[in-house]
Amino acid sequence: MYKIRFQLTPGIAIALAGLMLPWGSASAATDTDTFDVTATVIAACQISATDHDFGTYDALSPSPLDSTSTITVTCTSGAAYSISMNAGTTVGGAISARLMTDGANVLDCNLYTNSGYGTVWGDGTGGSSAVAGTGSGSVQNLTVYGRMPAGQGEPAGSYSDTVTATITY
Repeated sequence: MYKIRFQLTPGIAIALAGLMLPWGSASAATDTDTFDVTATVIAACQISATDHDFGTYDALSPSPLDSTSTITVTCTSGAAYSISMNAGTTVGGAISARLMTDGANVLDCNLYTNSGYGTVWGDGTGGSSAVAGTGSGSVQNLTVYGRMPAGQGEPAGSYSDTVTATITY
């Protein structure tokens, strides 16, 4: 039987210790970078309108018939908007003199921007005005004021028209 003996000289021991250092006590290196996170918020609006129901009209009443409905607007915060209305679909109707019909029978009515019934809500033509506002990011309710003049002698029936509200932003 043979025995092999190894004897480390001081130089070999130091060399072996040097080889062990990178695995046991070396520090990890790092590097960093920054980057931008971006988004573009666009102006956006949504509009909806409830039907404007005048209810029951008494042609013999000396008083006009008033009613209200609501236009609901939701726009991006800070977005400027304008809401206009057309004359309606009744042939011969104008924004300044909207009409409702039942066959050949016609009733006068109009829609206004306020309860004083002084400014017709329209598109800016014929003495009418659109309604302007600024979005808040939340729902905004706008009241539509309607008035039917007193004393219209049309026959009994169901009168109607369709008006379009448009939001421009």
